[in-house]
Amino acid sequence: MTPYNSELPFNVPRPRHRAGPPFLSPHRMSSYYQHHVFFCLNQREAGENCCANFNAKAMQEYAKKRCKELGIAGGEGRVRINKAGCLNRCELGPVLVVYPEAIWYTFVDENDIDEIIDSHLLNGKPVERLMVDR
Repeated sequence: MTPYNSELPFNVPRPRHRAGPPFLSPHRMSSYYQHHVFFCLNQREAGENCCANFNAKAMQEYAKKRCKELGIAGGEGRVRINKAGCLNRCELGPVLVVYPEAIWYTFVDENDIDEIIDSHLLNGKPVERLMVDR
């Protein structure tokens, strides 16, 4: 029997809550992609810091091309490189995030993108020097 909730009108029963979101479950669902990378490409109004001001679009295109050349891009169990709108972390410089690990990186040039791809995406070793949440 559902317990009575006196705070709700007309004796509406209190909703039952699940244990939590799936990512908190000990039986976590696997990710479709081995790594899913989102590059913030947001363009803010003139004068405001944003990832687009730091060549983020060119770096996203470079990462996508490089992953294809390496043969790691594609569907299930592979690497996916995506564009994203504002990720609300513009103050950290250009940013990208790698899921399912939720590791945030900043970058300057193709050398940084190569290091993220070679170390993290290919070998599973995050690049600490480029991480924004250390």
